[in-house]
Amino acid sequence: MKYVIVGGVAGGATAATRLRRLDEKAEIVILERGNHVSFANCGLPYYIGGVIPQRTSLLLQSPKSFASRYNIDVRLQQEVTDINCTGKNITILTPDGKTYTEAYDKLLLSPGAAPIRPNIKGIDLEGVFTLRTVEDSDKIKTYCENHSPKHVIIVGAGFIGLEMAENFHALGMEVTIIDKQKQILPYLDYPMVMPLQMEMKKQGVTLKLGRTVDSIENNPQGGLQLHCAKGETFDTDLIILSVGVKPETALAKKGNLKIGTKGGIWVNEYLQTSCQDIYAVGDAIEFPHPITGEPWLCNLAGPANRQARLVADNMALGNVQKYEGAIGTAIAKVFGKVAATTGLSEDLLKASGIEYCTSITHSASHAGYYPGGNMLSIKLNFCPQTGKLLGAQCGGGDGTDNRIDELALFIKLGATVEQLTQLEHAYAPPFSSAKDPVAMAGYVALNIVNGFVKHTLWSDLEYEKPFVLDVRTNDEFEHGAYPGAVNIPLDELRSRISELPNDKPIAIHCAVGMRGYLATRILMGNGFNNVYNVSGGYRTYSALQKGKTE
Repeated sequence: MKYVIVGGVAGGATAATRLRRLDEKAEIVILERGNHVSFANCGLPYYIGGVIPQRTSLLLQSPKSFASRYNIDVRLQQEVTDINCTGKNITILTPDGKTYTEAYDKLLLSPGAAPIRPNIKGIDLEGVFTLRTVEDSDKIKTYCENHSPKHVIIVGAGFIGLEMAENFHALGMEVTIIDKQKQILPYLDYPMVMPLQMEMKKQGVTLKLGRTVDSIENNPQGGLQLHCAKGETFDTDLIILSVGVKPETALAKKGNLKIGTKGGIWVNEYLQTSCQDIYAVGDAIEFPHPITGEPWLCNLAGPANRQARLVADNMALGNVQKYEGAIGTAIAKVFGKVAATTGLSEDLLKASGIEYCTSITHSASHAGYYPGGNMLSIKLNFCPQTGKLLGAQCGGGDGTDNRIDELALFIKLGATVEQLTQLEHAYAPPFSSAKDPVAMAGYVALNIVNGFVKHTLWSDLEYEKPFVLDVRTNDEFEHGAYPGAVNIPLDELRSRISELPNDKPIAIHCAVGMRGYLATRILMGNGFNNVYNVSGGYRTYSALQKGKTE
């Protein structure tokens, strides 16, 4: 059996080594058009910033190591230009301009995705870069060494854009981020990104959101000028374009393989393309989302490696495993703050027409009396009738990664918020609290589903115009409050209940939600039926205000 793999980074390299473990006698060939195989492209921003000092640390394998350990034939700078599905062979272009053909029994496409290069004037000027490969990082580092830029503009506020911002900041540059969206990290819901925006502003990063880039040109005084659609002009020394990626499908189209509605290579549940002996994995494919059932593109390393192992089994053993799909679990660190997401955000839920409810909790990452802890914020999106989890986001510091991983597995298994409360976690003061943040998020959401408490969001208060009751202490209230809120500390509420109106809704809040919940139950127990606990408390409101940008 002869397996040929097009693309030698995450998906291709993982599939090749799995194929070797399954079949010692097979002939396995990896064709990679770049200069490196199996490199860690997720580490490129940290190499540019010097966090990873050695370039070689990103190069996980080489053709020599593949050959000696796995008996795999790796060929670099070999671009596959055509597929003959009927004849089961491919055409390959070599660096010297010559071509040759290679036959296969089974073919795997893992071409990845390419950075989106917007159709704007000046995009090809010196000093304008995208980042996807080791060669891209080499070019950026060389440019910085030769020109010593003092200011950089990053176009795009996604995960890679923010990681680049942090690393350029660490190099001593002034950093401006421009994005057409009105918030950073558009994959997350608005309340969850505000703490990060607040931290970025604190660190001196300039956020210019809700802007569309119109053109780039050389600055007569040196450097570059970036022009936005509304007439704004920004001077800079370096521009990084990080506005997303698109699947590499040119080769698949050459082979007349089916392309899906989202523009990726169509695959079935076995990761098999429309041609029986050709499979595909990674950023280039589209696959139904496990929650919505709609095709989508998932450009993440974790799912690519999962697909690669599974597809190797199907290629070698005959379609023995169905791929369950990916829900888009991702995480980023920005100046010590961490944000993570999994499943569907509110925007995606709205776009899919799925009814949902949401809750926000703030809990200590570990026991409060043990030093070094931090507050973890968890936002759950769930079905209001059944409590089925639809999406989750987590932000804070240490412990964010563990919690989002737990939540991702819960969602993939079709769990409900009630099942979150059944989480049995390893507890010791340095690691968690007796009531883990994930379990606490489940309890709060379960109270909403069961009708034990009604809740509202800060964004709703402007339109609903309720009576806003702040049950924090007087000192907390004096240090900052929601405009127009009335302060009655929780411990005084029962004795001052006559001060509350009976003819309008009452929205109650505290610092993070716990005292607000207790106050809500007190009022409900005293005949007040139109009362709501404000999700996330004043901590969420404060972050929403401080994280706003111009």
